[in-house]
Amino acid sequence: MKAISTPAIIPVAESLYLRPVAVSDAPVLFSLIDKQRPYLRQWLPFVDASREVGDTEMFLQYVTAKGNIHDKVFVIMYQHEVSGLISFKAIDYQHRKLEIGYYLSEQQQGKGIMLRSCQALVNYAFEMMDMNRIQIKVGVGNLRSSNIPQKLGFTLEGVQREAEFLNGRFHDLELYSLLQREWQQRP
Repeated sequence: MKAISTPAIIPVAESLYLRPVAVSDAPVLFSLIDKQRPYLRQWLPFVDASREVGDTEMFLQYVTAKGNIHDKVFVIMYQHEVSGLISFKAIDYQHRKLEIGYYLSEQQQGKGIMLRSCQALVNYAFEMMDMNRIQIKVGVGNLRSSNIPQKLGFTLEGVQREAEFLNGRFHDLELYSLLQREWQQRP
């Protein structure tokens, strides 16, 4: 299976859509990270590596490079405001699997934004990319984040012990997965 092009916009709900990230998003994304650094760094290892706008720019240059077929990153736009990122990571076209990663501004949490955004990407991965398996990894104890795959019908396969190095120590990750046939059979 070959890589498919990234859509211009993925509509999610009224006042909520996903659009491909651009290098020009670096200042607003860095500001979003910087304003919430203590909160985000509890769960996300990239936060400490993003110390200035240039760091965010370098990341965006990498994920938007023409040759990068393994990552597709989208800005979450809610009420015309950048509210976070959501992405396909580790896209494996041969084995038809990928991982979804995400973060949302703390002020926007509790509104169903991430649940609906994730649902839209799951639909896209299964219907447009013909993926067979989607994974989501969540830091053990990150209840808000683990609610997303649980509500979408993902199966908790287990815990990956000491799978992520964050804040000077190793942390366990919950591994959730969903198969295309399970998604198609949902009520």
